[in-house]
Amino acid sequence: MGLFRRTTLDQLADAPLTYPEVGATREGDLPAGYDQVDRTAVVGSGRPAFDRAAAAVFRWSAQRRAGLRVQASGPASTPGTVVLMTAGLRRLGLDVPCRVVWVVDEPDRRGFGYGTLPGHPASGEESFVVSLTPDGDVVYSLRAFSRLATPLSRLGAPVSRRVQSLALDRYVTAIGRAAAGRGAGQRPAPASARSSSMRSLLRTRRRRVTTSSPPAMLSSAVYQNQASQSW
Repeated sequence: MGLFRRTTLDQLADAPLTYPEVGATREGDLPAGYDQVDRTAVVGSGRPAFDRAAAAVFRWSAQRRAGLRVQASGPASTPGTVVLMTAGLRRLGLDVPCRVVWVVDEPDRRGFGYGTLPGHPASGEESFVVSLTPDGDVVYSLRAFSRLATPLSRLGAPVSRRVQSLALDRYVTAIGRAAAGRGAGQRPAPASARSSSMRSLLRTRRRRVTTSSPPAMLSSAVYQNQASQSW
């Protein structure tokens, strides 16, 4: 961490995952014994919006929009890709290492799940999937299970629900902007498409969100970094 940070992508290439239930965010029930998140949001409408949103998911756009700096050994569309995210100050921030453990790349459903590596303040898995429904909605799904893994992160366990909600909202906002053609490096979509996408975004649907302490993975990382700076 910080000035003495030594962790590199090469060092993480063969690092073991820090939890046994690998792939559990792909489908079915999330494993017991962890804090869980299962949230969906309509972020757009139509095939072009779906394609833009899926491309953003695979480019790590949600993580970057949430305030993380991202180094990755490849795109999120490749299983085995290692990603090292940093929260907080550039030289004094918190490293958040993960590995892509599964990918779905179907005509109407695209996304991935990544799991925690040693050094992550939590242990567990998180997934980011975009789907195009038969009625044309572009649905962004976030699933996660995690528990805090380090003494410092456990000190911050009594966290308000707002902390986690903010991280999830940033994810949704990032992919909603991408679906509307407003992501970095994208040509803006026609005004009619943007209006349709924003109307869909306002129809965000929350299927189930469990936000009891400790929080899910990204939120715990961001919160731990904020707390450590205040201490």
